[in-house]
Amino acid sequence: MLIAFRGRAMADIFCGRVFRGLLVAGLLSMVAACAGVARPEAARLPVVTDPAPIVSGTMRRYQVRGRWYQPAEQPGYDETGLASWYGDQFNGRPTATGERFDMNALTAAHKTLPLPGLVEVTNLANGRRIVVRVNDRGPFVDNRIIDLSRGSAEALGMLNAGVGEVRVRYLGRAPRTGGGTTLQYATAGVEPPAPVTRAPPRTEGGAYWIQAGAFSDRRAARRVADQLGDQATVDAGMDDGLFRVLVGPWPDPNAAERSRQAVIARGYADALLISAR
Repeated sequence: MLIAFRGRAMADIFCGRVFRGLLVAGLLSMVAACAGVARPEAARLPVVTDPAPIVSGTMRRYQVRGRWYQPAEQPGYDETGLASWYGDQFNGRPTATGERFDMNALTAAHKTLPLPGLVEVTNLANGRRIVVRVNDRGPFVDNRIIDLSRGSAEALGMLNAGVGEVRVRYLGRAPRTGGGTTLQYATAGVEPPAPVTRAPPRTEGGAYWIQAGAFSDRRAARRVADQLGDQATVDAGMDDGLFRVLVGPWPDPNAAERSRQAVIARGYADALLISAR
């Protein structure tokens, strides 16, 4: 009887251990599954099973400001350069594909890729990565490779800077509708704070400056300054880690405001007039 009792006790202990092991394994599986859902970096590139037809009229050779562009299928397209963004002034207007531009959707414009198409865009300053639907032509500004909708710029953390360095990779034809998605928000990729008006370095004969933008990457700031001309400089005088592109100085606010409007016309909609006094 004692032997039988011990046998049953050992069996009960063994079964209890097995049950607890299975319970722990199940809980770990649930935690892993939940973690996989919660992490946006686990998102995969979209698979297009019913692609929209390429709009034939958008594949013709065309000319803008004396320069010719030849759209073409480019399966290996992978380029790094500057991106800008556009919003209110074009919202609701037809794009090159005939679709209505929605400034809050994840869309973009490109000079030569097929329309509509999908591209993966990575903000090199913070690691954020999205897929956007390319349905328009542009940007027709030197050194810029893509023009993003406001929604795309916001997802990439580029609204404050206005212009940023990105990597653009062509994924292929877009679905009949949509296709935009957020793939990754890097933990280190916190969106830079809003531009801060502050006193730039004092300069003889000038008290007003234009802040064209604030960048987390020095190289991107340097490229913008080079594009804006000899009066543009890169200032990193604050402790927030941002590199500010300043244009000036100007002797009076009227001259500075004319310069600010010129900077806005170059694509920097958030340009600020600031005083060194």
